[in-house]
Amino acid sequence: MIEFFQSVAALIVTLSILVTIHEYGHYWVARRCGVHVLRFSVGFGKPFFIRRGPAPVVEPPPGAEIRTRSNEPLPPTEFAIAAIPLGGYVKMLDEREGYVPDDHRHLAFNNKPVLQRIAIAAAGPAANFLLAIVAYWFLFSVGVTGIVPKLGDIDPASKAGDAGLVAGQEIVAVDGTPTETWADVNMALFDRLGDTGELRLTAMTEGGVRSVHVIPVSRWMSDNDEPNPAADLGLALAYPHIPAVIGNVLEGEAAEAAGLQPGDEITAVDGRAVDDWGHLVTIIQDSPGQTLSLSVLRDNMVMSIAVTPGTTERDGKTVGYVGAGRQPVEMPVEMQRTTRHPIYSAWLPALERTWSMTVFTLESIKKMIAGAISHKNLSGPITIAQVANATAESGLESFIGFIALLSISLGVLNLLPIPVLDGGHLLYYFIELLTGKPVPERVQIWGLQMGVFVIVSIMLLAFYNDLTRL
Repeated sequence: MIEFFQSVAALIVTLSILVTIHEYGHYWVARRCGVHVLRFSVGFGKPFFIRRGPAPVVEPPPGAEIRTRSNEPLPPTEFAIAAIPLGGYVKMLDEREGYVPDDHRHLAFNNKPVLQRIAIAAAGPAANFLLAIVAYWFLFSVGVTGIVPKLGDIDPASKAGDAGLVAGQEIVAVDGTPTETWADVNMALFDRLGDTGELRLTAMTEGGVRSVHVIPVSRWMSDNDEPNPAADLGLALAYPHIPAVIGNVLEGEAAEAAGLQPGDEITAVDGRAVDDWGHLVTIIQDSPGQTLSLSVLRDNMVMSIAVTPGTTERDGKTVGYVGAGRQPVEMPVEMQRTTRHPIYSAWLPALERTWSMTVFTLESIKKMIAGAISHKNLSGPITIAQVANATAESGLESFIGFIALLSISLGVLNLLPIPVLDGGHLLYYFIELLTGKPVPERVQIWGLQMGVFVIVSIMLLAFYNDLTRL
């Protein structure tokens, strides 16, 4: 229950940051273009907090035709926080949403030149990309630490083993893209999901000898619900010895029901000695629904505990799980690599990382639409909450990196040419820019209905995917 509330809190904090930055982009540019903002809201629904800004000064431009005047002053901007933290909005003065007297018309959004309306609509996603650049600039300035992509034991029968990769080699490039950390390797492999062709992994021995290993793929992992590219290839890190010591036990799972506790060391299963954590995981995964007798070392005393792993589907195969995690093991210094740049030039790799993640997000959307990767990879608020909580617990560096990644995703999503989203508005404004006249209102209404249908469908699919992962 505590973990649930932590995840909810992490979700609210994460989305509040992203939504505030996004909407502030719209607000800031709207104000610079002379548009009056009626409400700046973080969250949807009824506000539980409202603060009003100073009363706006209404001065019609010289020569403006004033036939009607307002009997009341223009209301000040309301800054609100609402109960549903899954978005936000900036409500502007607009003749399409209500009567605007002549002496206020120059402050209405719909009366601004089309280029200004384009700037206002694009400002939200632009703010998200700017947030990602700033986040990555900070990370590259203080230093980003990752695991050296040095390989551990490789199964000769795996794809990696068949390609000639062996333990002790370091992956220094994937398809020609340099990889300094294991995270870089994973990102480069994820970029190839759904592809048909060849993966080219460049490896280097401790003596500095380089070799290129080619792995053919065909619609690679396109049907996998939760793809793990490195595991599919048989790539494994050269981890230090990780003892089979329980670090955490999930509520309501088999480990808790059996009486396992954090700090317990599993020394044997059914009389067979357990070498390390990976060995224990393999035994449990290979024993779904089968009762296992664990030899447990607790407080210098050995006891026997029976546990029956639950069952779950993974990559089309039924595997066992008990709902327990390992005790954290600090990675040796020699297996860590820190990338750091001077504060005055860190914006260059930050800009490059933001661009590469933007392209990766667009490619993933294209592959999902084309069916090259499974739609089950789409995630909703539950998964975001879990990841946000996990990254927050992992430290500031992980959380800031997650904020940057999610901010890029939000920026890309909002630029898709779907009515309701900023990209849909931009599409209308660019058509108006080219034709010299606005898109007909009936077309906009039809597009709005279709846009709502598409967005609601995507949200329901993402929420369904979240539920199936629980």
